[in-house]
Amino acid sequence: MLSKEQKRAIFEQFGRTPQDTGSPEAQIALFTERIRRLTEHLNVHRKDHATRLGLLKLVGKRRRLLEYLKRKDYERYQALIEQLNLRK
Repeated sequence: MLSKEQKRAIFEQFGRTPQDTGSPEAQIALFTERIRRLTEHLNVHRKDHATRLGLLKLVGKRRRLLEYLKRKDYERYQALIEQLNLRK
């Protein structure tokens, strides 16, 4: 679970304005941080299938948002991929 301060920092860094919480970049960055935390949790607790299901749902949401951003504005998509280190 992310604290309010952590979420605010993500939105300030990736949003168009510091209060922007709805842009695709801000949402994808938030999902990415949550995915990283859940992945660490699952490395310790391998049999936590409820968390694994939540992780898979988050990955699907992030993938759909990435596809939307790629379709709408390819330059913003590429910049976000670079910042988040999502592709190799």
